[in-house]
Formats: sequence, structure tokens, C-alpha cells
Amino acid sequence: MKVKKIKHHFQKTDPTIYKVIVEMELNPLQQPKRSTGYFRKLCREIIAQQLASKAAHAIIGRFYDLFERKHVTPDKLLAFSEQKLRNVGMSWAKARYTRDLAQKVKDKEVRLNNLHNLDDKLVVEELIKVKGIGNWTAEMFLIFTLGRENIFSHGDLGLRKALQKLYGFKDKPNEKQINKIVDKWSPYKSYGCLALWKSID
Repeated sequence: MKVKKIKHHFQKTDPTIYKVIVEMELNPLQQPKRSTGYFRKLCREIIAQQLASKAAHAIIGRFYDLFERKHVTPDKLLAFSEQKLRNVGMSWAKARYTRDLAQKVKDKEVRLNNLHNLDDKLVVEELIKVKGIGNWTAEMFLIFTLGRENIFSHGDLGLRKALQKLYGFKDKPNEKQINKIVDKWSPYKSYGCLALWKSID
């Protein structure tokens, strides 16, 4: 029923993106009821930054293998040196970023346990306190972990590339041009993003 509603919304508001959505398998984003696994997922988001998915997957797998039963916690992560994290394929910067996340969660400077109860803006404000987490990483967390349905990431190059291709822009569209298209997608911008990524997959 939800999928039907989403498709109908795009059919009405944007025939271009609708053509992509009807051809793909669309599953409603799941909103978590409690804060299980947020720390682990944020580590994954940091490691995956600016990497092709195959490379990211391999490094994330080796990172999880460092932990007994793949149970990733701030205390356990802080017990590893930057060199040990580097050895699984992470850059020095990402080794520092994951440790910074662990330290800030441990010191309660960053509180993850209530993120699903905060609005989108407050989630971003909380997460960007961590070195290496900017708006893009926070927005990916909003979509893929918190299941927020109305997110568009202006910092995502793939989305800009897909918009350029689908909507026939000569150059990469600017923020004003993007908003003119994307604002019509509300309250389902995240599904528009999924369709854009699919279109250049």
C-alpha cells in the first residue's frame, strides 16, 4: 500500500523520475524503534566514504572481523591502535575518525541512543560533532539507518550526475536548479534519491 502511494506521488509530481521508480524494486524505508547498532553503522558510513562499494565492503568486513562475534563497541574500538585499524585497509584519517566517534560516544559528547526521536536537522547537528562526519555522512545515516523519507543530499556527486543525465542538463545542475526538481518530491525525497542512484547504477 505504501509503495503504491509513493509511486502515485511521483506519477503526479514528476513523470521523469516516475519512469525510473516503476522499473525498480521499491521497498519502504524502515524506521527503527530503538537505537540498536547505530555505532556500528556510523563506523561503516565513515569507512565507506569516497570508496567504490566493492572496496568499502571488503574493508568493512575486515574491520568487523577485529571484534569478537563482530560486536562493535566504542570501548573495544578504542582498545585498537590507529595502526591496527590501518592494517585492515582504512586510511589514517578514517582510523582517527572512527576512534574520535568512539571517544565522543564514550564521553557522552555525542549521544546516539535517542537519534530516532530527533528531527532530521538535530540528527545532523549531533553527528557532525564527530571529526570526519559531515552533512553527507549524516544524510546517508538518516536515509539508510533511520529510514527518513524526505532527505536529499546536495553533497552527493552521484545524485547530481544522475539529475544531469535524466533531466538533460548540459552542465552539472546548481543548487537552485536541483531544488526546483527535488522540492516537488516532498515528502518522499529519499525515494527520489534511490531512483537517481538506480538510474546510474
